[in-house]
Amino acid sequence: MIETSMTIWVGFIVFVFAVLALDLGVFHKKSHTVDFKEAIIWSVVWIALALVFSVIILQWRGQEDFMLFLTGYVIEKSLSVDNLFVFLLIFSYFKVPNQYQHKILFYGILGALIMRAAFIGAGIAIIRQFAWVIYIFGGFLILTGIKMLIPQKEEASLENNKVIVWTKKIFPTSHNLDGDKFFTVQNGKRMVTPLFITLIFVEFSDVVFAVDSIPAIIGITDDPFLVFTSNVFAILGLRSLYFALKGFADIFHYLKYGLAVILMFIGTKMCISHWYHTPVWVTMAFIFTILIGSMLLSLYFKEKKEGDIA
Repeated sequence: MIETSMTIWVGFIVFVFAVLALDLGVFHKKSHTVDFKEAIIWSVVWIALALVFSVIILQWRGQEDFMLFLTGYVIEKSLSVDNLFVFLLIFSYFKVPNQYQHKILFYGILGALIMRAAFIGAGIAIIRQFAWVIYIFGGFLILTGIKMLIPQKEEASLENNKVIVWTKKIFPTSHNLDGDKFFTVQNGKRMVTPLFITLIFVEFSDVVFAVDSIPAIIGITDDPFLVFTSNVFAILGLRSLYFALKGFADIFHYLKYGLAVILMFIGTKMCISHWYHTPVWVTMAFIFTILIGSMLLSLYFKEKKEGDIA
């Protein structure tokens, strides 16, 4: 594993915050509804940036780290799809207007980057200090994958969610929006708006998803720089991916099962790592095959079902 200097770490973090500042301060300075065309353009931009960075990794660190970065990026991007459906549920529950959703996701993702950095640092440090923990992480991923394969009988509901209830108890909450503001003043009393409660829940949902995704990427590589950068590039494109896919939430309904198989594969890989090292190309080929296969199955059975109805 190549040691990454502090200069490179600082340079990458400065780059990320510069891109975020440019995004919010220039391109999305005013709240507006992000249409499908804009979402696709920005999705392509974020993916292109990740691919450019992967080429830099290839030239700097070699082919193996290049493949590890891409694998980590694809895993995080794929696991983020479930997170997008949760965003859709959250915005629907809080009745957040389309023009304010981008701002919430921006600050939500900014917080996610900070939390992911802490999770990644802690996870890698624990595994390096206590090697046996990798079996716990592996077992957790296997159980998570099995749970994802079991159909849920009840639809998700936020009505009595404890995070929302506790947040409203802690912060005096207005029942009405005040534009795109997170805070407002009513009758001389400072209160949070429903957008703030929405932001808190978006942050909480990312913590929940990080519990799955961070061990999955650590199962691919324990190089902090590769794990962090692949996570960052996947998260940066999450907002545009949400706006691009929210109208097609039911198209790739088999993707969830593909992700479950991938999590079980990575969990098994972690559990047997002491006895057998799975080649990077095998891991990458397996993940791509399962992802593409699950998407193709989704499209095939969707068309078949529509044809039967017709």
